[in-house]
Amino acid sequence: MSFDKLGLHPDLLKGIHDLGFLRPTPVQAESIPHILARRDIIATAQTGTGKTAAFVLPILHLLLSERKKKGIRALILAPTRELALQSMDHLKMLSRYVPLKGHAIFGGVPMEPQIRALSHGLDIVSATPGRLLDHVYSGRIDFGALEIFVLDEADRMMDMGFLPDIQRIVSLLPPKRQSLIFSATMPDEIMKLTNKVCHDPVRVQIGFKTSPPTGIRHAVYPVPFHQKSELLLRLLNDVKMSSVLVFTRTKSRAEKLAQTLERAGLRISLIHGDRSQGQRLRALEQFKRGRSPVLVATDVAARGIDVKDISHVINFDVPQTPEDYIHRIGRTARAEATGDAFSLVAPDEEEMIREIERVINQRLPRITLPDFNYKKAHPHPAPKAHFRPFSRHPQGNYHRRPRR
Repeated sequence: MSFDKLGLHPDLLKGIHDLGFLRPTPVQAESIPHILARRDIIATAQTGTGKTAAFVLPILHLLLSERKKKGIRALILAPTRELALQSMDHLKMLSRYVPLKGHAIFGGVPMEPQIRALSHGLDIVSATPGRLLDHVYSGRIDFGALEIFVLDEADRMMDMGFLPDIQRIVSLLPPKRQSLIFSATMPDEIMKLTNKVCHDPVRVQIGFKTSPPTGIRHAVYPVPFHQKSELLLRLLNDVKMSSVLVFTRTKSRAEKLAQTLERAGLRISLIHGDRSQGQRLRALEQFKRGRSPVLVATDVAARGIDVKDISHVINFDVPQTPEDYIHRIGRTARAEATGDAFSLVAPDEEEMIREIERVINQRLPRITLPDFNYKKAHPHPAPKAHFRPFSRHPQGNYHRRPRR
């Protein structure tokens, strides 16, 4: 199927063709017709499958086709500033021939540019919950004209504790609206929320909830914790890697690792929650342009980084949940490409890897380097990973076993 067959506005098709897009991804092909038909939808698809364009394109079409009263007509709610910006970047790229105005609203930056944009009038807002409510309670945002509400990466919203804010925002929206929920996974908590947000929704399910993209080659590198940095440097030097995203579990670990890699002569970008928005945007831009071939990040970057051709994702620290593993490694092998996912696994992280293997139903190959000395002593004991095993609930969601 081509985009021409979806019935999109001619001015949108011109933008699509200018960007060189040939055909919609499965989630786009499945979702766009339902959205154009004004149906509520709940769409589940893996990270990197084109979910953002799956709702941005039909929203632009619907707002173009029906000119109504002035005001914010579409609201996209996202868990992180990166995702709010990603939706707005897609909108700007796809609407180059379209007279619709949008702006991203998120915290951690000055209010003034957002206030100016709101005062000039907007058709579409892409926002994080906290900053959006700041503007609402200050009287700068009114939802009287709202037609379409999007909850993007709904599972991540839940993970980050945004449910109370989501409920407040939904209570402020017109009851007669179109609601679209997009998520990589659909745990029971999300399904309960959809009953309150959506009216007779269509379900769109692309792929399996707990399977990583098929083009990823996995590898586990067992290593003592204190030798992870040394092994990472060996891999970065010995394996052909064009664009590498390295995940750590904490902000302090990301800072320390970035310093270690820089001292070794590598060009590094760094993203974590304590970096300013300007620093994060500059780091991402350097990484996108290839000026820094290695990006060190915490899980704040697991979603919302839209970079083509990431060749490798490396888990310097094993993620706490199988879902986080899937989201992290989904940064590579995007849009049906191939990529590599390496995990550096200390002895006390082995249980995490075994849980990941159980969930994705796949044994991950273990690799040791024949000429690497794995027995170097360390004067300080390795910190323990804060992990409690998971048990499967009969309905399929995961609960941590209580500590004994």
